[in-house]
Amino acid sequence: MPSCPSSLPRRSAVLTHAFVAETYTRGIVSNPGVPRYTSAMKTKWHLGALTAVIVGLWLTVVPPRLAAQSTGRVEFVALVAPTGGQPEPVRQMTFYLLRKSVEDIRNEAAQLSTESDLDHFIDGLSLSPELKSWMHKHHSVRLSGEEFTKSLTPEDIVGIPEYFKAYMAHNLAFRAGFPEPKFKEKDKASNPEKYKQQMEQYEDAARKFIAAMPDTVKGMDLELLDVNPSAKWEAIDRRQRQGVDARTFQMAEQRYLAARCNTDLDGHGSFSGVAPGRYWIGMLGAEATSGDVHIHWDYPVTVRPGETASIELSNLNAERPTASAQNSIN
Repeated sequence: MPSCPSSLPRRSAVLTHAFVAETYTRGIVSNPGVPRYTSAMKTKWHLGALTAVIVGLWLTVVPPRLAAQSTGRVEFVALVAPTGGQPEPVRQMTFYLLRKSVEDIRNEAAQLSTESDLDHFIDGLSLSPELKSWMHKHHSVRLSGEEFTKSLTPEDIVGIPEYFKAYMAHNLAFRAGFPEPKFKEKDKASNPEKYKQQMEQYEDAARKFIAAMPDTVKGMDLELLDVNPSAKWEAIDRRQRQGVDARTFQMAEQRYLAARCNTDLDGHGSFSGVAPGRYWIGMLGAEATSGDVHIHWDYPVTVRPGETASIELSNLNAERPTASAQNSIN
């Protein structure tokens, strides 16, 4: 939209000419019947009044124009496409212009959390030190599923009491070729060296058997149901993530919000009157959905004085779905 030129100079000139004409007409500048110093004082007073009028008009007209030139504008369109499909507008959803990225705000909110993390949870479990060490190493407490059993090595199965017990119970009816232990419990106290040597020989033979027969590992996770703590951790983690989400939203609203808007039916939105600087266009507690695709944005944008930044948000510049505990429960 073309800008209209200001009418202030023309109006100021008209006022000035009118005032000067009036002063001469009334004899303010030079009147033989009035002392000279009185004319000078009246002239100064009227000129001062005229100056005040002109300054007032200038302050009324110019500052809004200067303010408009010192801020910027952001226009965007948000599109989401399902796998193998065409993009469609993200309609009537709230977008936020933030002074800090949503990811950084979430990290800040998480640091304020006083609830348990995975390592503390593992330390509090009533399990063998070997299994706790394995959980710490793999940053996981899930002891079920095909991915879990495939991740187990012969050393894990033989070296972790809970795993070895589950393996033996699962293969109770199929032990053909499995090594028989030669060590005896009575030797543990009476002849510890012999006991240790025979135990090591048995464990070595068991590891070799498991490595040669990987199919015997499949399904052993069914024997770990009583010691699998993943369901308990998932419930704790879900509550914690909900708390972090709520804290993130609160901090974004109270500390880092610059503007917000809802997209129209074509997926368009805009933020106007934005101070120059670096911002992020984000979504809080919501996702754009199309078919099997669920995405959100945390996209950086720079606002410059008197300029409009145009952004297209799509699958290509979207953030991956938040899954802060995905690795810990897999």
